[in-house]
Parts: sequence; structure tokens; C-alpha cells
Amino acid sequence: MYLNKVYLIGNLTRDPELKALPSGTKVANLGLATNRKYKDKDGVLKDTTEFHNVVAFSHLGELAAQYLKKGQQALVEGRLQTRSWETPTGEKKYRTEIIADNIQFGWKGTGGSGSGPSGATSGASGKTPSDAGPATEDITNDKGAMPPGEAIEYPKEEINPDDIPF
Repeated sequence: MYLNKVYLIGNLTRDPELKALPSGTKVANLGLATNRKYKDKDGVLKDTTEFHNVVAFSHLGELAAQYLKKGQQALVEGRLQTRSWETPTGEKKYRTEIIADNIQFGWKGTGGSGSGPSGATSGASGKTPSDAGPATEDITNDKGAMPPGEAIEYPKEEINPDDIPF
């Protein structure tokens, strides 16, 4: 049995670049950065960043190019693929990429107050974006969880349990 599966959660390093193959198939290229925190042998906290090349084809690529922007968080599910080519000087080059099967669009990384989810989940799940802009009223993601860093505003007055209708 073999398995080639990748899950990455990170921030986009640039806006997606959408191109078309000679066959007409759309291809989006994305850059994704992931961070890792660890302690070295001396106990000093270190932070490293890895940069990943992501490729999304067809409808998934079009959605990524339309809704994702630099700095936005995204979860990418896909597989690793290494391609090679030869330069005009005869030098052999290699590039390892993640071929995306599914992309879940996350929170805007550089937005101001009120920036929420793009409301978009796409890919193999068949879900599509609900609107073209960021949602400002809905602060839950597709699983109902609060976004990181968002606080719940509780009422200032006390709630009497007898007032609850159930």
C-alpha cells in the first residue's frame, strides 16, 4: 500500500497566478508559508519557515485565483509531485509541488477590523464560495468554530435562567 497525501495550513506568500494550458485547462500557482516553533538543544525557542509551491487545476484553480489573496490563511489538501526539466544550457532542474485536491479558504491575514472568512470552501468537497467578498457578519467557519483571536461579546446584564424559554 502506498500513500502520497499532504495537509498544510499556512499563509499565502503572494496572490495566486492563474494561467491556461494549451488544452484550455486553468492552472493556479500559489505560494504557501508554514511555520514551526521548537526548542534547540540549549532550550532556546526557534522559529523556522518553510515555503511550499502549490498548484491547483481547473475549477479549483479558478476559485483559488478569484478568492485567495496574499497573506490569507488556507488549508491545502493534496499530493506531492516532483517535475523536472532541462534548461537551454543543459542543466537539469527539479521542482517539488503540492498538487491541490482541496483548498479551504481561511481568514484574511492583513484585513482590518471586521474582516471575516471569505466564506469559501472549495475543491473535491464540491462546495463553492457563498459570496465574492469577505463576510463581515458571520464569524464562524464551516464547522461552527470561532476564528482565532475573535472574542465573544457577552451581554452586560445578568441572565435569569427563568427567562430562557426551554
